Amino acid sequence: MPELLFREALNQAMTEEMERDEKVFLIGEEVAEYDGAYKVSEGMLARFGEKRVIDTPIAELGFVNIGIGAAMGGLRPIVEVMTFNFAILALDAMVNTAAKARYMSGGQLTVPMVLRGAGGAGGALAAQHSQALESQYTHFPGLKVMMPATPADAKGMLKTAIRDPDPVVFIESEVLYRMKGEVPEGEHLIPMGKGEIKRSGKDVTVIAWSRQMWNLLHMVDDLCEETGLDIELVDPRTLRPLDEELLFDSVRRTHRVVIVEEGHRMNGFGAEISDRIQQHCFDQLDAPVTRVTNLDVPMPYSPPLEEKVLPNRQRIVEALRAVAYLD
Repeated sequence: MPELLFREALNQAMTEEMERDEKVFLIGEEVAEYDGAYKVSEGMLARFGEKRVIDTPIAELGFVNIGIGAAMGGLRPIVEVMTFNFAILALDAMVNTAAKARYMSGGQLTVPMVLRGAGGAGGALAAQHSQALESQYTHFPGLKVMMPATPADAKGMLKTAIRDPDPVVFIESEVLYRMKGEVPEGEHLIPMGKGEIKRSGKDVTVIAWSRQMWNLLHMVDDLCEETGLDIELVDPRTLRPLDEELLFDSVRRTHRVVIVEEGHRMNGFGAEISDRIQQHCFDQLDAPVTRVTNLDVPMPYSPPLEEKVLPNRQRIVEALRAVAYLD
């Protein structure tokens, strides 16, 4: 199986879907002439031409609405925002138009589009460019939200998102674009709403997604050795709809849960997962569900301070020891 960078896997997914379906096109900031702000769309302008790979002004509300209109008209746009920090400007379009069009038209209108781009902290980008905003979108019925953690997931999930009949918010960690992993060739689809156990274990369930799952995959053996716990890693992959049964089955096996998320504690998506676990698995829990989140401050510009604010190894170890009553 070939190894690809995360951004190459995304490029492969879009290229394959544009070759498969002439209704699919890419629109966004710097996607064409510059080959993408993070080189995700590299080579696509030359391959598909300026009618299907389209540069826009820095005007998120405008071009996201163009994508919504195109989707209502029968096309399948992939709308790239340079960062989801900028997509805040287009939140009205997504939650008041895209999310509600099918319901408010009685099924006469659909919005088969993907809003995708970078989210979370990218490394010394400061407070206005380092926010994890997935909870904004999971709040609204009518939107689906996907967040891949590996190159293979990036390809399989994006292909599924492009084919979906409803609006999909597809958030990619900026840090992961340069990470490499094995990616299946050809038709590789990961079903919407299907999570995955990334590592089996018997002592504690650790739930994470996107960058935090990638980080855990690369530190889990050390965490097991340091704590003496056999850790199970569970990646929901799709946050809405959520693969509840995968999470619940894991909790019923391990009886302990730690949720690691890049975002603030207040109203973070981990709180939703925690609520569902306590509602459906309360009698199976041997300890309260514990969450490791960003510290409750705007993201500092300083790299050492950014590392302190983000979930880090020390705080994850403390959470693991706490749920296992090792202290």
